[in-house]
Amino acid sequence: MARNTYDQDEILEESFDINQLKRLGKYIKPYMGKMLLVLFLMLSSSALTMFIPKFLQMEMDTYIPAGDIKGIGILTLLAGVIVVYAVISLRVKITLTTQMGQDIIHQIREDLFAHLQELPFSYYDERPHGKIQVRVVNYVNNLSDLLSNGILNTVTDLCNLVFILLFMFSMSVKLTLICLCGLPVLVLYVVFLKKKQHTAWQIQSNKQSNLNAYISESINGIRVTQAFVREKENTGIFNRLSMSYRKAWMRAVIYNFAMGPMVDLISTVTTAFIYVIGVSCIMDGGTSGVTTGVLIAFTAYISRFWQPINTIANFYNSVLTAISYLERIFETIDEPVEVTDAPDATEMPKIKGAVDFDHVTFSYEDNIPILKDVSFHVNKGETIAIVGPTGAGKTTIVNLLSRFYNVDAGTVSIDGVDIAKVTLHSLRTQMGVMMQDSFIFSGTIMENIRYGNKTATDEEVVRAAKTVCAHDFIMQMDDGYDTQVNERGSRLSVGQRQLISFARALLADPAILILDEATSSIDTETELVLQEGLNHLLEGRTSFIIAHRLSTIKNADRIMYVSNGTIMESGSHEELLAQKGLYYHLYMSQYEELA
Repeated sequence: MARNTYDQDEILEESFDINQLKRLGKYIKPYMGKMLLVLFLMLSSSALTMFIPKFLQMEMDTYIPAGDIKGIGILTLLAGVIVVYAVISLRVKITLTTQMGQDIIHQIREDLFAHLQELPFSYYDERPHGKIQVRVVNYVNNLSDLLSNGILNTVTDLCNLVFILLFMFSMSVKLTLICLCGLPVLVLYVVFLKKKQHTAWQIQSNKQSNLNAYISESINGIRVTQAFVREKENTGIFNRLSMSYRKAWMRAVIYNFAMGPMVDLISTVTTAFIYVIGVSCIMDGGTSGVTTGVLIAFTAYISRFWQPINTIANFYNSVLTAISYLERIFETIDEPVEVTDAPDATEMPKIKGAVDFDHVTFSYEDNIPILKDVSFHVNKGETIAIVGPTGAGKTTIVNLLSRFYNVDAGTVSIDGVDIAKVTLHSLRTQMGVMMQDSFIFSGTIMENIRYGNKTATDEEVVRAAKTVCAHDFIMQMDDGYDTQVNERGSRLSVGQRQLISFARALLADPAILILDEATSSIDTETELVLQEGLNHLLEGRTSFIIAHRLSTIKNADRIMYVSNGTIMESGSHEELLAQKGLYYHLYMSQYEELA
């Protein structure tokens, strides 16, 4: 059985790529000032709290035996002041790091989404939308803890280790060396786990992507699922993907938490040795400099010593996890934008409407041409109909005119200007396009029609709706133009969605209008009324109409029959019928079907 797209795991990076963290550093750099402030607060509070065990040693070895109540009071007061400063510093740190972390997350997500807006149609055609969505939402969210706490906590803990070691060496070199004996073992263990952890989190991110892709597909196709009674089979597929994700997650978590127990084990063993050696030294009369106060203070430092070690180990786990997500995020940001402004692109002048295709060749895949050396000229204000068999290249012609793709060879010009040399914004804002897929966004009907012209007034929106015969059915809805429609217009019929999309295209008042199967889902009666409005609206503007129902394009100034990537016939409806060629046979076949 062939694997579905959502079942295909993405290629794993074989090694830990530190360059991903370097790229993340570019997002962190603008916040270095705040980070340094937080770092100062945390380091200063950490350094001060290191004195508290020292105070305890002084009390045990000096002030308590001497009965110095004043000295004990002063040390207690100092300890209290240090604790208050540490609490305030921690509060400031939490506030600032949370803000910085979320700001960085927002910037990454904004860059990712903005890049997705510019990627070619082919990128979305080749990938399940759920796999794209999981990168923008889940993967970016999973970086939150690393950015909000992980980096600063780790830097702070590294400095804490230095402070702790200084205090420990100052108290007892012998006990400190015993404590450090466990570090080489821990380093070897980390090296052993590194590869397994990184691979485990990469696999987990793949399985999460697969599951998200299938959920998205299932929601979008729920009507088809229920119509063909596929609920049981789809639930089985979901369970398989969900279990695969669960297993990958559990495996990654097992590796992730394998660090903590090892740190605890090494800490426990070294602490036990220190107690044995420390007590032996005390029983020898303290000749080695280890007193009861020293041992009590030193054990307090030991617990503080292994705490940052554990935090650093957890941070290392977080970095490995983050790397697997960053690989996917930056992989998306690195996707090439195939259609973009040339470095010397200029603004497109106000379009009059003359269009030229000059020996245009184009292919979606290498060595499989869709258009082959296509040339034609369209005068300003002409209405051109494009007909032909499915897959002949009809939609490709209008897509190249809107520059959704770059031509492989030849040029596409409007009013003598090569559209490859002008900015996309200045070109597309003067064109109105209604695709075969009438997409309706969440929001009101008014907002959907105004989508292509944000400055249009309510009156202009209503006028456009009346022109395309959408006004009557809109007014029959509960809230008229303020009616909320769900994602993809699920509350509307297919024909209603097309009419709203048509009103959206017309409201933009384009110089060139492109209608791709614009009336394919409209009933015959509505189509006749709509045709009257279209005839008025098409006056004075260049229009391209793609249609399978030939009754809608008989009045076009010219009809081009496209087949096998070339224009096989071109002329008016009457001229092509008289030739009794390809168009004639296509028209007669539809006529016979209607008869």
